[in-house]
Amino acid sequence: MLIETPYKVGENVSFKLASGEEIVGRLEEENETHYILHKPMVLIAQQKGLGLAPFMFSVSPDGKFLLKASSVSCVAKTEENISKQYTQTTTGIALQ
Repeated sequence: MLIETPYKVGENVSFKLASGEEIVGRLEEENETHYILHKPMVLIAQQKGLGLAPFMFSVSPDGKFLLKASSVSCVAKTEENISKQYTQTTTGIALQ
């Protein structure tokens, strides 16, 4: 049985929202009422697999976003390949 280590502040973390959206962001803060994410991105299906798009188009994507804990169904550490794609998309740094 595979048991993954829990996520930590400063890591890329995935959220499944009550609305059904799945987002990835760098976790800046967590408490019982909310999460603060840096540069959250939403997962989108593309012809060649999964892609990432800005979580909100009407605001600067570089900011920090407060996500209410009541709107989150599930939270987990982001899978390694998606985490690398997120880092490359948000920073321009390609990880091997």
